[in-house]
Amino acid sequence: MIELLQGGAFLVNGTEIIPDTPDAQQAILSRTGKNVTREEAMEETIAYGILESHNTSGDMEKLKIRFDKLTSHDITFVGIIQTARASGLEKFPMPYVLTNCHNSLCAVGGTINEDDHMFGLSCAKRYGGIYVPPHQAVIHQFAREMLAGGGKMILGSDSHTRYGALGTMAVGEGGPELVKQLLNQTYDVDMPGVVGVYLKGEPVKGVGPQDVALAIIGAVFKNGFVKNKVMEFVGPGIAALSADFRIGIDVMTTETTCLSSIWQTDEEIRTFYEIHGRSEEYKELTPGEVAYYDGLVVVDLSKVRPMIAMPFHPSNTYTIEELNANLTDILDETEKRALVSLDGAVEFHLKDKVKNGKFMVDQGIIAGCAGGGFENICAAADILRGKDIGCDGFTLSVYPASMPIYMELIKNGCASAILETGAVMKTAFCGPCFGAGDTPANNAFSIRHSTRNFPNREGSKLQNGQISSVALMDARSIAATAANRGVLTPATEFDGEIGKYKYYFDSKIYANRVFDSKGEADPSVEIQLGPNIKDWPKMGALTENLILQVVSEIHDPVTTTDELIPSGETSSYRSNPLGLAEFTLSRKDPEYVGRAKEIQKAEKARVAGEHPCQVLPALKELMGVIQRDYPDVNHSNVGFGSTIFAVKPGDGSAREQAASCQRVLGGWANIANEYATKRYRSNLINWGMLPFLIEAGKLPFKNLDYLFIPNIRKAVEDKADVIKAYVVGEDSLKEFALCLGDLTDEERQIILKGCLINYNRV
Repeated sequence: MIELLQGGAFLVNGTEIIPDTPDAQQAILSRTGKNVTREEAMEETIAYGILESHNTSGDMEKLKIRFDKLTSHDITFVGIIQTARASGLEKFPMPYVLTNCHNSLCAVGGTINEDDHMFGLSCAKRYGGIYVPPHQAVIHQFAREMLAGGGKMILGSDSHTRYGALGTMAVGEGGPELVKQLLNQTYDVDMPGVVGVYLKGEPVKGVGPQDVALAIIGAVFKNGFVKNKVMEFVGPGIAALSADFRIGIDVMTTETTCLSSIWQTDEEIRTFYEIHGRSEEYKELTPGEVAYYDGLVVVDLSKVRPMIAMPFHPSNTYTIEELNANLTDILDETEKRALVSLDGAVEFHLKDKVKNGKFMVDQGIIAGCAGGGFENICAAADILRGKDIGCDGFTLSVYPASMPIYMELIKNGCASAILETGAVMKTAFCGPCFGAGDTPANNAFSIRHSTRNFPNREGSKLQNGQISSVALMDARSIAATAANRGVLTPATEFDGEIGKYKYYFDSKIYANRVFDSKGEADPSVEIQLGPNIKDWPKMGALTENLILQVVSEIHDPVTTTDELIPSGETSSYRSNPLGLAEFTLSRKDPEYVGRAKEIQKAEKARVAGEHPCQVLPALKELMGVIQRDYPDVNHSNVGFGSTIFAVKPGDGSAREQAASCQRVLGGWANIANEYATKRYRSNLINWGMLPFLIEAGKLPFKNLDYLFIPNIRKAVEDKADVIKAYVVGEDSLKEFALCLGDLTDEERQIILKGCLINYNRV
């Protein structure tokens, strides 16, 4: 099904794979008549050409990228624009789309969600942007329909910003990276590796894009095969896939931890642009005659079978057939993994879902940027046609990804086929993907064609003793399970026909409802601010020395951004930095906020000109121990704050608040063995936090210990490779080593000044 080729490979004429061995050059010469070096072939990937055309540095090893377009949604754009306004924003310098697909329900916190929407509309008018009202489209579907273009680059403040199937290299990052683009700065990154994803064969009936995506994720996530690299989809199998099918695979590449994705394009993609009235945006993209990839993922589409990603990660993959054949063993293994993911906070069990040898699920959801596509829902309708979901506990909800899709489903009869089963169709909304819609009952098990199944991402709350869980599946197998009234069923068991439906895009829906400034700013428009929309609190510059208290210690193999700052109803407070910060680590470490605030008292006193020991008397003895070896250290040249340790933090969402909430509470740093994604590390840096690294297995401190880091400001300025730090004991200092990894000159200045706002403030 999936084969990984380590060590690099050449691709000749887009079809023949030649592993990078000593005989490779001779093999290439015999097939092409040309001597091609590895370095020359690296420049023949699609990714290289797009990056080169957007790079402003003149150095293809150190990229400084300017994107063509930006996109955000309603739990990110307020913070982004508030940050940019504080830095002197006058006009959006490029098309910037503000969608409203996350806090769409306006059901939590009174007026605050709709206040954010009106803020977005007023900013689109004032600064020259595009505003998509709630329920019209999820962020990524609107981008596919109206923004993507061949050879273009789009930056979005959502991790699933992926439009590679349409020939657009898209990157999902935290909000500060969009702020940089709005301020005519650049996205700085080392030239990423490019991994080829070679598709061959064609899918069997009943297999959908989520099945292919989960098979790939299961093969590459845990070994980091594509981490921070570009995935480039090539090979003869692409021709067997529709545009929607490609899009469904592509959006899930985020779960591999890759940086971005790009696909070779063909007439199928040209037709996609024609259908959407944007034929001029099509560009044929293919690798050169001889292209070199740093690794290759070979996917035989004909061997992929319906997949399921069990809780609590998209990489916990099995075929549904394998699960049904080994229920006791796999469910037992899942329950054991849950002990780590949930820290034993609640009792989690799945084996009681087995009835008469069949695994029974409680809920099905087809939704969002992954599941809500036209073909997914049409296929589900065909499988469900003439069936019913029953009148017991099982429920099924379907969310088309945009109103144009919804309209066509009504016109072609697929909507009625779904509705008559007892299922419910809802408007375009991302809520089921992050815990703001269709939260299951306690101990319920949901199967979803959505993007993630992290702990509690479906909306349950460990701190309230609640647990439900999600498995990821394709819409086709969700429909087959629904037709079987909740008995887990792969769509390959469906013996009817799954039709091919022609899609007609109705542009009038957007023309009648979406505000498009056409790039014209109107400075006379007053920005509409609700009572929950707050400015960022003032953040100080990095001090000469630091005293940090470790206020949370996390030893899970991976810590997601959902665990650092929960999603769900907390998302309503993302326009209020102080309000949102109260939820930081609330589901992982409920003591974190109180501990962070306690040490923050010392820093607030220091900044106010008071003596920190007056508010925290314990610091007096601590300073005494430090001053034995560092007599010049005093409260005038040392900053006080908090840090957390996590083995591998930052998997998942691009949400900047995973970092900024720590900063608002006085966090100065994270300490980790590695960072799960570039975007989380970038978020730390942009909020003025030190992204420390420490060698795995050599942790010299424990939770609540105090750490002293002398001369940290000079170490950042001097680009020190190793940074001396100490654990402060009762009567001595215990030395250990930290490092910061590679930082650009701009990133160092951001850290020194305290945050991106300070760096840009005029």
